[in-house]
Amino acid sequence: MRRDVFQAISDPVRRDIIQLLSKQPLSVNVIAENFMISRPAISKHLKILKECGVITISKQGRQQFCYIQPRSLLPAFLWIEQYQHIWEERIDSFEDYLLNLQHKKQKDE
Repeated sequence: MRRDVFQAISDPVRRDIIQLLSKQPLSVNVIAENFMISRPAISKHLKILKECGVITISKQGRQQFCYIQPRSLLPAFLWIEQYQHIWEERIDSFEDYLLNLQHKKQKDE
């Protein structure tokens, strides 16, 4: 099965792992300590992230360290970015609506 970055970011646990690794490389054990799920479940998530090319895993002594590959996230960023203006317009429109409601309420008082 071929995996891609969208599969990597589709799960909230994997997104949280990416967030952790964006700060610094971490051992598998340290990553697992940050979650209330089993170590095998974390290993499965790490395997998917590795297959998607989002992380690499390097063995150092007895420990395995995970490193983020930020360039692999670029396709997801570019895909999301194309919709940014749509959301900004909707948020601006909603903000205008709320301000109008607030002004009406103040006039009625």
